[in-house]
Amino acid sequence: MHGYSLLIVEVGASIIKREGTRLNKRTMTLNLTEKEMQVLEELCVRKGLNKTALLRQALRLYQTIDRRLERGEKLVFEDERKSEKTELVVL
Repeated sequence: MHGYSLLIVEVGASIIKREGTRLNKRTMTLNLTEKEMQVLEELCVRKGLNKTALLRQALRLYQTIDRRLERGEKLVFEDERKSEKTELVVL
């Protein structure tokens, strides 16, 4: 199986100075399988984002979910048309 190495520029811990707009950014390399890269590229097209922006958004979303789960909250998807609720369990 072939994989991909994706060089993610400017992903990492960003520090924003109070009075300025300068960001301290770091670079990382992310190794993805062919299928994972395909999913990433499809999401980028659907959302109109580049890979870096999409991964930043995903990281912020994961961080938000993790914090809320740590507080004892649940992650639930609701289909109002069917009156169904499904709890998503994150390991």
